[in-house]
Amino acid sequence: MPIPPGLYQHYKGPQYRVFSIARHSETEEEMVFYQALYGDYGFWVRPLSMFLESVEVDGEQVPRFALVQAEESLFTKP
Repeated sequence: MPIPPGLYQHYKGPQYRVFSIARHSETEEEMVFYQALYGDYGFWVRPLSMFLESVEVDGEQVPRFALVQAEESLFTKP
């Protein structure tokens, strides 16, 4: 897997739990499947390329999501 499952922090502060990488059914683009750890604890998908991007904050490039703690995957291949 290109990124490990686990706890990630968004550059704006909130934390998310990444579960797995999925593929878009039409384009086969790799998508990150993750959950917000605040609010309604919603589930989200985002293109892997966007998840791995850096963003500019106060003139400095920082990762959009930074790994806080890797975890065992809940999803395994049979």
